[in-house]
Amino acid sequence: MMKQVDLPVAATEDPDSVDARVTPTGSLENLSQQEVDRLLDSSRGGLYSLYRRCSLAILNAGGETDDARAIFERYADFDIRIARQAWGVKLELRNAPAAAFVDGRMIRGIQEHLFAVLRDILYTHGEVYEHGSLELHDTQAITNAVYRILRNAGVLRPRVRPDIVVCWGGHSISRGEYDYTKRVGYELGLRGLNVCTGCGPGAMKGPMKGATIGHSKQRIRDGRYIGLTEPGIVAAEPPNAIVNQLVILPDIEKRLEAFVRIGHGIVVFPGGAGTAEEILYLMGILLDPANEQQPFPVVFTGPESSRDYFTQIDEFLGATLGPRARQCYRIVIGDQAEAAREMLRGMDAVREFRRRTSDAYNYNWTLAIDHGLQQPFEPTHEAMSTLAIDRHRPPHLLAAQLRRAFSGIVSGNVKENGIKLIEQHGPFEIHGERELLAPLDAVLEAFVRQGRMRIGGDYSPCYRVVA
Repeated sequence: MMKQVDLPVAATEDPDSVDARVTPTGSLENLSQQEVDRLLDSSRGGLYSLYRRCSLAILNAGGETDDARAIFERYADFDIRIARQAWGVKLELRNAPAAAFVDGRMIRGIQEHLFAVLRDILYTHGEVYEHGSLELHDTQAITNAVYRILRNAGVLRPRVRPDIVVCWGGHSISRGEYDYTKRVGYELGLRGLNVCTGCGPGAMKGPMKGATIGHSKQRIRDGRYIGLTEPGIVAAEPPNAIVNQLVILPDIEKRLEAFVRIGHGIVVFPGGAGTAEEILYLMGILLDPANEQQPFPVVFTGPESSRDYFTQIDEFLGATLGPRARQCYRIVIGDQAEAAREMLRGMDAVREFRRRTSDAYNYNWTLAIDHGLQQPFEPTHEAMSTLAIDRHRPPHLLAAQLRRAFSGIVSGNVKENGIKLIEQHGPFEIHGERELLAPLDAVLEAFVRQGRMRIGGDYSPCYRVVA
């Protein structure tokens, strides 16, 4: 938790920004002097820059843009100074977004999220990376690192029956689609299920909002609304106010692994390139022969207006990955209660499988994830043009390559580094076999036509499909 002390919020020359001082309390009081020194020693290096950017993104929650660079340019004078105290640290904010405050006090949820950023950056870079426990060539070590980050954040609760539904979907969706995500969340909440999303707006916020009402009607007072994000995307998709457990993973690959390790089922709502990336990541796991016996309920769902969207996604997966991929999920259109019931039925199968295999309910250790899916992918023009999109590899490995293509498009759309690369060198080029690129191009064109790539404004594609 965090509370403001010492200084009231002070106005600045810019009416949209303020100065303030906040003091972390609770677990941060137990920071060792070495941990404090680590953060202070890096105050003008890479770690400070990362912390500043993530903190600004948190404070800008509720903004109307998903352009990370625009946010950083708008608040170029924002600064978060870390002052040493005998008991820990004090955070001094300069030119912070005024929307994060109400009547001179920081919004409670934003306070908690700001602390979560500090907690996760300190732990990841101090206990995980610096101590050498994250060996990128070691698949099990990566899985262990994801586990340790989640455990440190308090997400992994022991002796709790499977009840976490991961909800994926776009941050740029229509009002009708957003309302439908709330109705599904409501049905999940009525059935005592908890929600985990990418923590941003749109289809990441709607299920949480609906679940709060369902939980309230069932007098569930400890409902969980888990948000998983990473530094590269947090500015474009800042945590919504309902998230009560926020975790910052080091990169998109560890974020995706966290979703499938702690989730007991996945609901996919309409979305754009980011949602397609998540779907292909999941297909890369479920099509792996090592996971053939794993029960993992997956539902694609949306209102009647999204029927064509899911038909196109279904055809894309069948055309690229084969008929087996279409057996890994169920499509439910316009029936929020049935989508929730499918998740509830799936929980029974997951619980029985975990019990039989002596696997933990709170972290799926037995799920096999190919090392290629764990390796961070840095989208550059060279990396995008050399993706191996061909039929010479098994479907689960082809899914991994297609996932990287969509990851690059997400970067070019909303991430600061990706936007800069596109401006400097033009669109990314995606090469591969014609019979695979044709359905890829078709689904991307549909995303553009339906306005699913960006929030508002004209969209200029950051990619070019070259058969």
